[in-house]
Amino acid sequence: MTTPPPAHPPLVPPLAEQGALAMSLEELRDWGRRFGKAAHAPLVVVIRGELGAGKTTLVQAICQGYGVTEEVTSPTFALVHEYAAPRSPVYHLDLYRLDAPAQLDALGWDEIVESRAVVLVEWPERAGDRLPPGHVSLSLQHLEHDADKRLLYAGWHA
Repeated sequence: MTTPPPAHPPLVPPLAEQGALAMSLEELRDWGRRFGKAAHAPLVVVIRGELGAGKTTLVQAICQGYGVTEEVTSPTFALVHEYAAPRSPVYHLDLYRLDAPAQLDALGWDEIVESRAVVLVEWPERAGDRLPPGHVSLSLQHLEHDADKRLLYAGWHA
């Protein structure tokens, strides 16, 4: 019987170091594409932000940079979309409609976050304590003094 290799936390792309950037939507798209190019599976990225902050826009750019060629849309009603990419599958989850973390089981949550894939999660606070260790956390906020810009916070969580 072969022993599987030991599990290790995913590598954190260099563009996810602790920090905050104020950027336009086009700059956010560019940052997301560069993040996607730097990403390596397995990787779980959680994206927080109020409605309209640009979460899906950022997911679309990350997917494009990672090599997804099909249209990336919000899984608000489907809750999970899976996309093919040259390096690994990409899962895009929108947990906004969940009432409790127990509902993650019906989505195949454990299988998704433990897979060799890039997993992008909008509204991660709905997952409660079920977020895996080693995830990358991104947060978007509107800037009060400039409606055309977003503040992006990025960091890694053990």
